[in-house]
Amino acid sequence: MKDVALQLINLKKTINKKEIIKGISLQVNQGEVYGLIGPNGAGKTTTIRMIVGLMNMTDGDIKILGQSIRLNFSDSIRNVGAIVENPEFYPFMTGMQNLKHFAKMYDHLSEERIKEVVSLLGLEKVIHQKVKTYSLGMRQRLGIAQAILHKPKVLILDEPTNGLDPAGIREIREYIRKLADEEHVAVIISSHLLSEIELICDRIGIIQHGELISERMVDEPEVDENHHSKVIFDVKEFEQAQGIFNELQIPFEVDKHRLIAEMNREKIPSVIKMFVERDISIFGVTAVKASLEDQFLELTGGNVIE
Repeated sequence: MKDVALQLINLKKTINKKEIIKGISLQVNQGEVYGLIGPNGAGKTTTIRMIVGLMNMTDGDIKILGQSIRLNFSDSIRNVGAIVENPEFYPFMTGMQNLKHFAKMYDHLSEERIKEVVSLLGLEKVIHQKVKTYSLGMRQRLGIAQAILHKPKVLILDEPTNGLDPAGIREIREYIRKLADEEHVAVIISSHLLSEIELICDRIGIIQHGELISERMVDEPEVDENHHSKVIFDVKEFEQAQGIFNELQIPFEVDKHRLIAEMNREKIPSVIKMFVERDISIFGVTAVKASLEDQFLELTGGNVIE
């Protein structure tokens, strides 16, 4: 069992007598990528700011490797690396000079560690160029390199793929996954790109109105047998198949040469059996898993994401 890297315990924040964060509790394990998502104003950014020490908590606690930020901030925060919003560098210095400058903030950061991080993030070809010549993707990678230079056990990334093209997004996704899998870093990602969250994260938490309203594994199967999902039937005898759906009172829609029915998974075998008994040719049956976006909109009532 993996050790807990980050723990939020009944975390609360009140601003101008208004409770912004209402007792959030969650934990992230070492080597896990955790996605934090929520609508505009849900409290996601406030939560991140409290984790990295940019904002004080009103009540509750945050623990890094079991150490309380409230009781021992300096020691516990040493285990955290972060990019909140856009990473900033000295543009007229090279990437290497920026990393060496940052390294001076920590004791015992060797030249070998800097080279190791440069290699991990694939920056060898540009590390001796001035940062002002870097693309947005290169800056993001240099930002992650800077954030993990001191070997943190927890990495906080706020919109790490913001503004990147598809190739850049894929690169950052691969590097983040590599950090979690090979260096066992606990990574917390806040993003509005739900498709990316679904691809990169092991687990996601949805925040709304300052509360954690849902938390689940990304690849967790649907366990509610009564839950209605969409099932695509690719059949030859179109009208006969529609007649069976009407007979069984199963709602459906037509999409080109396919029928998309809404039913619970328990009904699928009986529908297929009826199709076979009535000589309806079946080319394929596909149960459509609800995307993270669908689940998000269902839980939050269709709010826009930050």
